[in-house]
Amino acid sequence: MILRNELEEAERKFLAPYAVKSADSRGREFHEEEHSYRTRFQRDRDRIVHSSAFRRLEYKTQVFVSHEGDYYRTRLTHSLEVSQITRSICKSLALNEDLAEAVALAHDLGHPPFGHTGQAILNRLMKPHGGFEHNRQSLRIVKRLEKRYPEFDGLNLTWETLEGICKRFIDPENPLAKIQGRQNPSLEAQVVDLADTIAYNAHDLDDGITSELLDMEHLKKLALWRDAEKELKEKYSNLDNKLKKYQSVKHIINAMVTDFLETTLSQLKETGIESADDVRTASKPLASFSLEMEEKNKELKKYLYQNMYTHRRIQRMEFKAELQLTKLFSAYTKSPKLLPEPALNAEQHGTTERRICDYISGMTDRYAIEEYENLY
Repeated sequence: MILRNELEEAERKFLAPYAVKSADSRGREFHEEEHSYRTRFQRDRDRIVHSSAFRRLEYKTQVFVSHEGDYYRTRLTHSLEVSQITRSICKSLALNEDLAEAVALAHDLGHPPFGHTGQAILNRLMKPHGGFEHNRQSLRIVKRLEKRYPEFDGLNLTWETLEGICKRFIDPENPLAKIQGRQNPSLEAQVVDLADTIAYNAHDLDDGITSELLDMEHLKKLALWRDAEKELKEKYSNLDNKLKKYQSVKHIINAMVTDFLETTLSQLKETGIESADDVRTASKPLASFSLEMEEKNKELKKYLYQNMYTHRRIQRMEFKAELQLTKLFSAYTKSPKLLPEPALNAEQHGTTERRICDYISGMTDRYAIEEYENLY
């Protein structure tokens, strides 16, 4: 059996100098005995996977509400895709895959039902009470709202995983905010941020084509799509549209990951980064695309916004989501006793409005729809 201290020694031997080492972790808020054969970051990953919030991601919208069809991505499948891309990148950069995987699997825990529309609605409803932002909600979930241990609230994750969940914002609840001169999160967290972008754009293309909101002929306007088509024509003839879609999306992911790796490695060499703390105090994030790929990515984002996110079908879903979440918030505010007892009585978690927000943001799409129908 390989023991934890042997894994920690392997990290020191094989990971890059600027990678975060599990043995160097700043620890947890509440002291716990170390595990015999799992590192600190492996334990973080496992706690996230077994959390209630992670399971609920299966029925939370990415773009299409779950009842639109079984094929489309959910927050859960998106998180798994981000994790896979993250691990591939970290393997090539000799970064800590376990830490990056934990952050990737946790990065969307705080998303409410109905995707980004849900976030915008809750932020509007909570504006007089501190607002709502999904990264901060993810931190709130793992620090307070999950209840799985008798000794403490939350999952008691390591500071490095919390830092990654925070992304670029400095939250006063995160002790890493007190590091003098800190400008950026760890390189592992930066990789997750870019892997999220790669996965998001690529699978929205896939879902958009499948839903027939996007036309592959019109996609030829995009540089990334043209690059993919050019390579496919050189390798295959007479591909059917289904295979052409899969292979094109695969090419786009590969092109973005390759560019990201090459650009990030170049920046690391130029800046002479020698440690994880050097990454944190660098004048700018070190993980990025090249300027050329950044432009191609912006072009793709703009196209998806104009042709998919603002499409009539999506707008109809968003209209219904706004109506339902607004009505739910109004009902619970007017009559807090409509809340289940655990949410109603959890006064240690903040004001009534904040607890209502916690409860609504934790709902799946289908539960929010059912609750709306039950009340109205």
